Amino acid sequence: RPVTAPDNDVANVDTLVLDLDGTLVDTNYHHALAWYRAFRRFDVTLPVWQLHRAIGMGGDQLVTAVAGARFEDEHGDDVRAAWAEEFEPMLAEVRPFGGVRDLLTHVRESGRKVVLASSGAPDHVDTYLGTFDGRSLADAWTTSEDVDRTKPEPDLITAALERVDGRAALVIGDSVWDFEAAGRAGHAGWAVRTGGFSVDELREAGAREVFDSLPELDQALRRLLR
Repeated sequence: RPVTAPDNDVANVDTLVLDLDGTLVDTNYHHALAWYRAFRRFDVTLPVWQLHRAIGMGGDQLVTAVAGARFEDEHGDDVRAAWAEEFEPMLAEVRPFGGVRDLLTHVRESGRKVVLASSGAPDHVDTYLGTFDGRSLADAWTTSEDVDRTKPEPDLITAALERVDGRAALVIGDSVWDFEAAGRAGHAGWAVRTGGFSVDELREAGAREVFDSLPELDQALRRLLR
């Protein structure tokens, strides 16, 4: 069970930490297929739906979660390298979800800082940012170079806040791992269902509100962050 975030008034947050992969850009199913193909190189066949359930964890956490500690010890680095090779051809297919630019613009206009949180490879993050002009819309962003431990550990949330000297954050994400990390870091979280998790699962993990799309989330934030 995640640690419950303190009951801060969300309207008083100074920073929004937005997950990038699967929340702002549509990558989750690409990642699941790349992991499936990577494991097949080692004669391991994992159902894609099970891999999808682990997307949102970093590769350092995912391999053990889906294939066990022994496989991690014997093949962890090699399967992560294989995943990178399998994902690379799909990178050009990645597109942002509708409403990303409006969402980030309205958050900036409210006076809050915007940090895009990712533990992805720097070149992947660079590509994602380019799909919606993220460099001009965010105050900062993170990559795999900024953390040693990925979600559900809280390190990425902490690193994102440190980038802008933020104190009170609202974390926006799409997977249960986002909200376990947010809770452990002591911050509230709101979810969008772009990751394929159910409303109940997201709430159980710690999300206070759940939205079907970024435009729906945007409307709620515009009412609140004045």
